Amino acid sequence: MPRTDVPRPAEPTRIGVTGHRVLPAAVLPPVREGMRKLLSGAGTEALTSLAAGADQLFADIALDEGVPVTAVIPGMDYEAHLGDESDRASYRRLLGACRRRVDLPAEPTHEEAYYAAGQWIVDHADRLVAVWDGRPARGHGGTGDVVAYARRTGVPVTVLWQPGVRRA
Repeated sequence: MPRTDVPRPAEPTRIGVTGHRVLPAAVLPPVREGMRKLLSGAGTEALTSLAAGADQLFADIALDEGVPVTAVIPGMDYEAHLGDESDRASYRRLLGACRRRVDLPAEPTHEEAYYAAGQWIVDHADRLVAVWDGRPARGHGGTGDVVAYARRTGVPVTVLWQPGVRRA
């Protein structure tokens, strides 16, 4: 007969990230602190697209905290559109350290591929971290769109930003 007094291990807490690619220096201290707090629990898994900026920062902190990372790769020629060579080198380094990689199907446009990756992360997360200035997305699939999707679908969102700071 199975024992019922033995606690079952908790399911992992999956925390996804969305955020801006360029982060003003003034937001970095509170963003790093907030990410560390959210990723400090046992049984946590990080979900990220490894884009420059918030995604790569999130992955770095997760790995520093010993949290397994799942890379969600948009269905496009993603690495070529990540920014400069430094951003691409960080992407390759982080991708090599990820426990799991999810390659999404090709999308007709880059914007649709970014949004599909954001939706996948929200759909598979227990919580979304948004490194976000609160302003609308500058293009389809941007941070504001992913936050709106999470809120529509009932996924809790934690916004990390320094009040009063605007991005360029």
